[in-house]
Amino acid sequence: MKTLVIIDMQNDFIPGGSLEVPGGDKLVPVINRIQEKFELVIATQDWHPKDHISFASNHGKEPFSTIQWKGMSQILWPDHCVQKSTGADFHPDLDMGKVEAVIRKGMNKFIDSYSGFYDNGHEKSTGLAGYLRERNINELYFCGLAADVCVQFSIKDAIKEGFSVNLIEDATRPIDADEFEKIKNNLRQEGCKFVNSDELIALF
Repeated sequence: MKTLVIIDMQNDFIPGGSLEVPGGDKLVPVINRIQEKFELVIATQDWHPKDHISFASNHGKEPFSTIQWKGMSQILWPDHCVQKSTGADFHPDLDMGKVEAVIRKGMNKFIDSYSGFYDNGHEKSTGLAGYLRERNINELYFCGLAADVCVQFSIKDAIKEGFSVNLIEDATRPIDADEFEKIKNNLRQEGCKFVNSDELIALF
């Protein structure tokens, strides 16, 4: 069964949000259009407490600076996707009618969590891999935001978990387009395939 995984299509990542991804709003109609081609649709949602370790405001530092935390380099982000805030809500035009499960992440204030499968230290699973295996899912198609952060890390973990992985290129956008070109090459080497929405519609 082919499954669509929508990563973090939330207001704070849309232009006008606190951590906006350029052109992120343009993905909504593309994602809505392709959902009908999948038997199963899942979404992930950043769901941070106000005192999350990744927020620059909690360290008195500038956004996008870095600190060392738990032996890892931690980027300090603008406050975003705070639990129960409008910024944490899914984009109002995103069709959620086919979404069977929402996987929340980043709830532990002491560690960041980019991937839909694990936190950044791989200390705790979200349960997504087990959920997919119980449904006999073997092929995943990723879309959403941001391509160079949460989408990338979700894809890498999916590959490690043994899933066949595809990225829908016109249904994702990066924060840093130049950096994402390098990331794409790495993802290809790891086994990720790349498609676009028109190809999907023609194939399925």
